[in-house]
Amino acid sequence: MTVSYEPVIGLEVHAQLLTQSKMFCACGTSFGLPANTQTCPICQGMPGTLPVVNRKAVEMAIRTGLALNCTIRSTNRFARKNYFYPDLPKGYQISQYEEPICEHGWVEASVGSSPKRIKIRRAHLEEDAGKNVHDAGAGGSRVDLNRAGTPLLEIVTEPDMRSADEVVAYLKMLRDVLMYLGVCDGNMEEGSLRCEPNLSLRPVGQKALGTKVELKNINSFKFVKEALEYEIKRQTNVLNEGGKVNQETRLWDVEKGVTATMRSKEEAHDYRYFPDPDLVPLSLSVEWIEELRQTVPELPAVRQKRFVSEYGLPEYDTGVLTVSKPLADYFESCVKLFNQPKAVSNWVMGELLRELNNSGTAVGDSPVSPERLVSLLKLVDNGTISLKVAREIFPELYANKMSPEQIVQEKGLTQVSDEVALGKIIDEVIAKNPAQVAQYRSGKEQVFGFFVGQVMKGSGGKANPGKVNELLKRKLAG
Repeated sequence: MTVSYEPVIGLEVHAQLLTQSKMFCACGTSFGLPANTQTCPICQGMPGTLPVVNRKAVEMAIRTGLALNCTIRSTNRFARKNYFYPDLPKGYQISQYEEPICEHGWVEASVGSSPKRIKIRRAHLEEDAGKNVHDAGAGGSRVDLNRAGTPLLEIVTEPDMRSADEVVAYLKMLRDVLMYLGVCDGNMEEGSLRCEPNLSLRPVGQKALGTKVELKNINSFKFVKEALEYEIKRQTNVLNEGGKVNQETRLWDVEKGVTATMRSKEEAHDYRYFPDPDLVPLSLSVEWIEELRQTVPELPAVRQKRFVSEYGLPEYDTGVLTVSKPLADYFESCVKLFNQPKAVSNWVMGELLRELNNSGTAVGDSPVSPERLVSLLKLVDNGTISLKVAREIFPELYANKMSPEQIVQEKGLTQVSDEVALGKIIDEVIAKNPAQVAQYRSGKEQVFGFFVGQVMKGSGGKANPGKVNELLKRKLAG
């Protein structure tokens, strides 16, 4: 008999913090430098070296915890997580175990129009391991310790998610929050944001949890969804065929679109945690925590709702505009200068984002400042140029430092609004097309578009469409 199963999913996310130095030493954290050029005796695990806590990493952890509605533990401490692997030079990882810096939080993620509350079990600081580089040509593997000691914030949810879509929604929301806070760049491809879903199935209606499988090697939202959907189907088939799901860690194979066993976890690892004797407990004052609370910005979900209520924008627009803090800031800078939110939204989402994406440029580095974009919009608004012309010259505005006014003047694109000049063009069009005039005056109003097109053609596209419509109706009526 086929049984209906319910997925139960929790997520562990490792966010690399945007500090200039490592968690316990002064080595840099830049990505992509030659192997083992950002190391010192401390992150190399040399005997006799002593770690020193990175204050900036602690600040970032506190601010993140506050944004995730967590309780910040005034006293928390580091522990040694003991295991042996080539990329872990000390033979242990400095992490937090029994006394994490953040715990008992919650966030809301939306799937469609339905918000889902997801509880945060804990968020704790730890150091990253190095990286094993496998070289078949050299007949062996090497270790790059540049990443060893990089500060991470591990954010662990309760098993509150019930579908791959909910996981992706939560993960996107979390990445947006981390990027708004400026604590993580959210780059999954480079590994600065890594997620490890834990998935089990249970018969619908059953409260007891099933056997948990951990998934690794997932570096995009697309692969998160595909890996979870595959694993749900795999476990469902195993159970319906009378088999047993093994507690294990499985890797996502991008090429084959399947998960494969990495290692068995029949019994939980005994990491032999104990307090790190080289690091005293952190004691965080209430005053410092409250001071950091004031630095937490308006977060994406709140800003999105405000954009709807304050600017009257559709939810689709607000979803695009608030996807990053710099983009939302750019939009609001424009609106302060030109109080037509929907027009600004259309241009930011359309012309601006198209050019930024084509050139691979971040909005913060946009060559078109809010002031220059608004200058262009004002030329359209006051009738100097048409909307069509504005769109045509935007790539040129993006490509050089000329003002919109200079471009319009040099190209002779100023819109014709003078009634006398337009009247002459309209009179010529009417005189040349007596058949269409007769049709219009007999009630075939759809012919009006023909006249507009002819006038625009006669003016070289420079005629003010509003004036053309007004004058045409007047003259054709006569």
